[in-house]
Amino acid sequence: MRARGKPRGYRDVDGILILDKPIGVSSNQALQRVRKLFNARKAGHCGSLDPLATGVLPICLGEATKFSSYLLGADKSYRAVCRLGQTTTTGDAEGGVVKTAAVCVDAGQVEELLPRFVGEIDQIPPMYSALKHQGKRLYQLAREGKQVEREPRRIEIFRLELLWFDDENMEIDVSCSKGTYIRTLAEDIGKQLGCGAHLAALHRSRVGAFDDCDAVTMEHLQSLRQQPGGDRLEQLLLPVGAALADFPEVVLNVSDSLDIRRGKRVDAGVCKVSGLCRLSSEEGVFIGLGEVAADGELKAKRLMNTAR
Repeated sequence: MRARGKPRGYRDVDGILILDKPIGVSSNQALQRVRKLFNARKAGHCGSLDPLATGVLPICLGEATKFSSYLLGADKSYRAVCRLGQTTTTGDAEGGVVKTAAVCVDAGQVEELLPRFVGEIDQIPPMYSALKHQGKRLYQLAREGKQVEREPRRIEIFRLELLWFDDENMEIDVSCSKGTYIRTLAEDIGKQLGCGAHLAALHRSRVGAFDDCDAVTMEHLQSLRQQPGGDRLEQLLLPVGAALADFPEVVLNVSDSLDIRRGKRVDAGVCKVSGLCRLSSEEGVFIGLGEVAADGELKAKRLMNTAR
């Protein structure tokens, strides 16, 4: 998602900030605050978090927005607190309670159940989501009291572990593919336990190669902004190429680098890479995203703006 408009006085800033999104603000509100702090002309976040949620929110500035889709599609990890015995209108703590039930399960039963959700599973997206139906967001229809049929979506849970359990609450650690709704997972676990559940709290701990250790708080950003010297904030930015950290690297010589920038195809040589790859110069400068075809020819997919 990109911030709209190009306000006067904003400047070109390129890089990736890993924000520890605070509770109580939307991802777009967090994005706008960061954009203002950096005075950046162009910005976008990679993967929305609900206001209830906290944690890792990559924010791409400037040229990094060209590669934000590859972070949007990255695998993610979460720590989620589930409240057992209550189902809500939204599947999380922001909704009203619609049903209560006695909780007659223990930690052993939960641990026995969780492996059933590991692997590829079909998940029905919640009504309170940003998906569209006939041009309208599902959450808008839900607020109007409408329910529509939603097709199940194939997702994958790589890891699902119980961290702690008490009489009515439990915390789970989840690693999953893109498109996974953790509140739906909480609801589905509650159904299988026979008592119902909703998502009480959520923290995203990882997006692709970035985790909590990389994240900075909004308070820290604001404190640096108030200090003299304009480069302190920019020192927190990761290079644009970090968005493609999971892709294999192809290093181009000067001649091939020029040809790629001119839209030509070049021989990938003996790099033994196929498919998408990260392109760099011999000097270690990130060039962009390329693709090696089956015949060994390399072409550009998305390149940095050399004028910057």
